[in-house]
Amino acid sequence: MSSFASCLSVSLSLSLSLSLSLSLSADSLSPPVNVTIKAVKANSAVVTWDIPEGDPVIGFAITQQKKDVRMLRFIQEVNTTTRSCALWDLEGETDYIVHVQSISMSGTSPLSETLRFRTPKEAETQASKSKDEVTMEEVGQSTQLRAGELIIIVVVLIMWAGVIALFCRQYDIIKDNEPNNNKDKAKNSSECSTPEHPTGGLLRSKV
Repeated sequence: MSSFASCLSVSLSLSLSLSLSLSLSADSLSPPVNVTIKAVKANSAVVTWDIPEGDPVIGFAITQQKKDVRMLRFIQEVNTTTRSCALWDLEGETDYIVHVQSISMSGTSPLSETLRFRTPKEAETQASKSKDEVTMEEVGQSTQLRAGELIIIVVVLIMWAGVIALFCRQYDIIKDNEPNNNKDKAKNSSECSTPEHPTGGLLRSKV
């Protein structure tokens, strides 16, 4: 009977020590830091965070809540190294509260500092979207104009190269023909000149 009581006391002590160690390790896990919100739109946003170095984190848990509303949305991601999470199905012109927790093998960390943000109106989102589209169209038009200018410059350069090549060819032909022309001129001048007589005088006609 005493041995059974001693075994029971040992098992209870082991279970208590195990639960105590688990609770201590879970409490020692630090919450995420630098929790920020990015890419806020009327119906979506992206929450980002960092974790302290050395924490054995295997995942994260994100809670999303409307201000003054008790209903929560709980997002849990395990076995991931990502440091961001997309929030969807948001309502325009609404205040939201977000918390992030780290998850380890022994449990979850305390909540991070409260992050509050407000979504813009749907009209503002559409206006910014249309502005971005216009900007992209302008960029495309400027790219097309630059491509057209480059094509024109290339065509002009090719034309100039052709003109220069043609000129050089004509110049070579003219240069090759110059000796022949000089010979012809010399021949013609010799034929048209008055022949000299060996007696050295002009012949007189007899009357």
